[in-house]
Amino acid sequence: MASLSSFRLSVAVAALLVVGSCATEVTFKVGEGSSGKSLELVTNVAISEVEIKEKGGKDWVALKESSTNTWSLKSEAALKGPFSVRFLVKNGGYRVVDDVIPESFTAGSEYKSGINV
Repeated sequence: MASLSSFRLSVAVAALLVVGSCATEVTFKVGEGSSGKSLELVTNVAISEVEIKEKGGKDWVALKESSTNTWSLKSEAALKGPFSVRFLVKNGGYRVVDDVIPESFTAGSEYKSGINV
């Protein structure tokens, strides 16, 4: 009987590993329209909201979705990185990644969040 319990435990652990490995890490690619006063982020997964906080900033600033998985912000003043990103995963709640976009970001660069969804 002990071997049957061990077998069931092994199967359950294996199933959890398979399910866990199917998750996708959220990435942010800096879009070609980004500059010192604008930031365009393209995500690799569908998310509902994206906000950034500049270095030393107190408030989160919402980005607008301009097309599927593309989020943009235009500012009158120069943006100050590194940027923290807060996003809402569809059916999954808010996630925050500190300093994920560096101050010296370049268009076309992709940054990993370390968060799987």
